[in-house]
Amino acid sequence: MTEQDRGRQLRRRHMHERQAVIFGVLLAALALAGLGAAAVFTGSLDLPVFAREFAAEPSPTATQDPYPCPPAGALPVPAAQVTVKVYNATTRVGLAGATAEGLAARGFVIALTENALATYDGTARIIFGTAGVAQAYTLAAHLDGAVLVLDARLDATVDLALGAEFAELNPLESVVLDPAVPLVAPEGCTPFDQVVAPEAPAVTETPAAG
Repeated sequence: MTEQDRGRQLRRRHMHERQAVIFGVLLAALALAGLGAAAVFTGSLDLPVFAREFAAEPSPTATQDPYPCPPAGALPVPAAQVTVKVYNATTRVGLAGATAEGLAARGFVIALTENALATYDGTARIIFGTAGVAQAYTLAAHLDGAVLVLDARLDATVDLALGAEFAELNPLESVVLDPAVPLVAPEGCTPFDQVVAPEAPAVTETPAAG
């Protein structure tokens, strides 16, 4: 074997040794990365960059838009003269039907029970037009926390959309409505003679029964 052949063999051996070292380092790095990822995933390794908490989007909350005060001197309307459409704005099966039965037992006229177009996180929404303001306040006395919503309907019917926080109607003995005493205007309402009705009625129901 000539010196030239021995030199070529030596260079090949050095190249193979360098390649083995490089591959060994790469394999070790990959193994460490895999172990680190597994540790972070299982929670046994706590890294600040992964410990950051991401805030969830807030749930919709009940907001009270401007709504009318009762007309001056308006008296509570007898339940038998209040027509109510009851909507289930939750995922609880049968809520509208059960509540409608309770209202009917108190004398309210139930026009229908349906599922609402969208869910609602508050207690309830009472939707009415300017002709049904006294009717809406009469209904509102039977449940706490309802938001009053004025729409463009021309008749005196009232919609009741029950939300996730709704539990039950107020006990009948706690409903304070004296048929001879005018309705009290709550704080924050708009004087009735200053109310401007919306241009379109609210859309509440879907075809499915509630």
